[in-house]
Amino acid sequence: QVQVVESGGGLVQPGGSLRLSCAASGSIISIKGMGWHRRAPGKQRELVATITSGGATNYADSVKGRFTIARGDAKNTVYLQMNSLIPEDTAVYYCNAEMDVTSRTYWGQGTQVTVSS
Repeated sequence: QVQVVESGGGLVQPGGSLRLSCAASGSIISIKGMGWHRRAPGKQRELVATITSGGATNYADSVKGRFTIARGDAKNTVYLQMNSLIPEDTAVYYCNAEMDVTSRTYWGQGTQVTVSS
């Protein structure tokens, strides 16, 4: 079994920054990629950013230039650096990890990010 755990959410004022962390552990042979999605109140879950094992990244248009996804020094970890936050970024942020061999995707429980003055 694979566990995915996020951390780092919280309350921040508009224009502020937060860094989310995610770690995958358990029965992992290798990970194809990891990413972040979010679900805002009353909206569907949407992709925020992804990163492959090779380091290729992809971002939603709404966060380009403000958010950065990066792999951590520890194995199977990923970070999401969020700068210039706006109220529209308020959501529960979910990390996921896609396995290389099975292509199965595991999700974390989510971490709340609230941008408000």
